Amino acid sequence: MTWRDLATPTSGAGLILSLVAGGIARSRADLVTATGFSRTTVVQHLTQLLGAGLLDETPEPKRQGGGRPSAMLRLAPDAATVLVADIGETHARLAIVDLSPALLAECVIPITLADGPGAVLAQLARCWLALLDQSRRAVADVLGMGIGLPAPVDHAGGRVVGPSVMPGWDDFDICGCLSTFIPAPVLVENDVNLMTLAEFRTYWPEAGQFLFVKAGNGIGSGLMTDGRLYRGAQGAAGDIGHMQIDRRGGPLCRCGKHGCLEAHAAGWAVARDLRSTGLALNSARDVIGSFEAGQAETTARLEAAGVALGDGIAHAVSLFNPSTIVIGGTLADAGETLLSGIRTQLHARSLPLAIRHLGIHRAHGGRDAGLLGAARLVIETRLSPAHVDTTIAAHTKAARRSVAGLKERRLKLV
Repeated sequence: MTWRDLATPTSGAGLILSLVAGGIARSRADLVTATGFSRTTVVQHLTQLLGAGLLDETPEPKRQGGGRPSAMLRLAPDAATVLVADIGETHARLAIVDLSPALLAECVIPITLADGPGAVLAQLARCWLALLDQSRRAVADVLGMGIGLPAPVDHAGGRVVGPSVMPGWDDFDICGCLSTFIPAPVLVENDVNLMTLAEFRTYWPEAGQFLFVKAGNGIGSGLMTDGRLYRGAQGAAGDIGHMQIDRRGGPLCRCGKHGCLEAHAAGWAVARDLRSTGLALNSARDVIGSFEAGQAETTARLEAAGVALGDGIAHAVSLFNPSTIVIGGTLADAGETLLSGIRTQLHARSLPLAIRHLGIHRAHGGRDAGLLGAARLVIETRLSPAHVDTTIAAHTKAARRSVAGLKERRLKLV
């Protein structure tokens, strides 16, 4: 992807910042090539951005054979902070993240989704403000807030859509509510899309067509195509958990239908079946604990879950033809016990051309993937050509100092 594929910023400095932020340009020479600006014009804009504290320029590591190393450009990690949250069914994990992105401070709080969005979002805001205070960071430094939800999300509108595990959240104005507590932009996304974004950007940036599958208490997937997150027409792309793979009816799913992939392979479904053998299991985490303890029944059931996942993923392979598939989520901790069934079914049910160079791997991102994906979403959006000029105006060193007092006073009135 190049900057010409996107809306162009109104300022030259904005264009340069968005190119560096997007990883398209990493040196002054790259900027001259990408923008068509003269070297003098590039230097002028860089001087502005470096002086504003938005970019850093550091020497490239020495090369073998000598030669003068180039100066490498990157976002200044401390130019702004991002507030992120990964909301689950019973707990929310929150953090402050710099522009690297790297976690600076975090906390986990119990939540009750049935209390409604207003009450839960107020909890998030209080926790974020406490983390900012502990970290000695100002609200004026906040680039934006990113939230991952375990539900179908209209990303453009920032709202949960349709029935989900979040009763009472359907069509609630999450962005508007949070902005009354913390005056900064808000971005809302499905949690699996955020895990997909983090895994792809960090570990598989060269994969042209990338499929991430989360196998946890629920099942979902995310798609990256040519470096961009693919959401589909309404934001529902990747919802493979409720693909019906059993035409005979099959077990009842949490969505109310029979035979869904989730009802065969999700953590809650595996736990349901193992309870009939006398094991006191309720969740994906319980299942993995039993697997790690060496329970033979659990190992066999996870192998069957892998086969069911392979059935569902085979449909996605036929439609999307990915070059790389990555399996994440809690059940991925079973490693080859789960993955071997997926591989077997993909090879049995897919055309040879579709799987000729297909790689199937376990995720590397771990428990931080949702938070770091939320941070990347905010950073990439706020530093994209469409928004970067506004971001420069708000987050230069001088601008942060001038508005800090005003925003802090506004917060005290809320």
